[in-house]
Amino acid sequence: MKNLMKKQTNGLRLALVMVLLFSMTVQSANACTRLLYETGTGTYITARSMDWNDPELTSDLWVFPQGIDRKGGGSDNQLTWTSKYGSVITAFYGTASADGMNEKGLVGNMQYLTEADFGDPAKTGKPTISIGAWLQYFLDNYATVKEAVAAMQDAPFTVVSKPVENGMAAKIHMAISDASGDSAIFEYLDGKLVIHHGRQYVVMTNSPIYSEQLALNSYWEKAGGGNFLPGTASATDRWVRASYYLKTMKKQEDRSLALATVFSLIRGVSAPISSANGVETLWRSVADHDAKTYYFDSAVSPSVFWIDLNKVDLRPGAKAMTLRAIARSWVTWHN
Repeated sequence: MKNLMKKQTNGLRLALVMVLLFSMTVQSANACTRLLYETGTGTYITARSMDWNDPELTSDLWVFPQGIDRKGGGSDNQLTWTSKYGSVITAFYGTASADGMNEKGLVGNMQYLTEADFGDPAKTGKPTISIGAWLQYFLDNYATVKEAVAAMQDAPFTVVSKPVENGMAAKIHMAISDASGDSAIFEYLDGKLVIHHGRQYVVMTNSPIYSEQLALNSYWEKAGGGNFLPGTASATDRWVRASYYLKTMKKQEDRSLALATVFSLIRGVSAPISSANGVETLWRSVADHDAKTYYFDSAVSPSVFWIDLNKVDLRPGAKAMTLRAIARSWVTWHN
């Protein structure tokens, strides 16, 4: 019996090592971290880092009002809709909505996932939506995670993925969170949508797939983080560190201290500029669900600025606004 248990334990350890090695290999391309923090007053703050292997990445901020007619793209049979809610987003290469929050406090974060497979859109017969519009559709149409998850039980579209500007395949998964602390992770695997829905899903990084990340994190929880935490830039190690600190950090009642706590945590799992593996954190976002305030933290132009959606005209007919990043410096708002 002892020998059998020893073999099973060794087998589990070997499996964990193999997954870890795979995770560290695919992380050489891109790496991001997303986390959801509960304050001492029962409100919530979501943060993410944008880690990418192209230091010339252009990221623009946009504020969109309600009532915008949208086209999903991806084919002649593209999805169309009209935005129900106003939102603020960060555009990836100036074209794709990669991160953002709407006026109801729903936050969305897209991150790279090597294993993502959206399937063949021709087989579904459904209208298409480009990967760059996927997150925007959620911000435009849903106020809560529960509402979005219910709608995706029979998604009205097929996601179409095309390479981004630097030639990388656009393979991503998406996390959403809301003002109640609810959370969901959306992954397309082998052409099928897999949803992890629950308040316990407070961390997301990259590969391996979410179910395997949960298993790896469970292993580290049993090992205990008080004496040792993994310290590489791999998705698994960042997940473990973020998860540990989220569970052990004090839940601050003061809003300023709560924000400072989240900023310190997301910076602590970021990759330094000029990192040896070619992946560096270019920016971070912090979204206060209750205050409807979206903070942007640039790593290449040291500054933090924010957009309070309560103070922006989001009524139908209002002008969209953008803040453009040019030569790694920020310029003024444009209508």
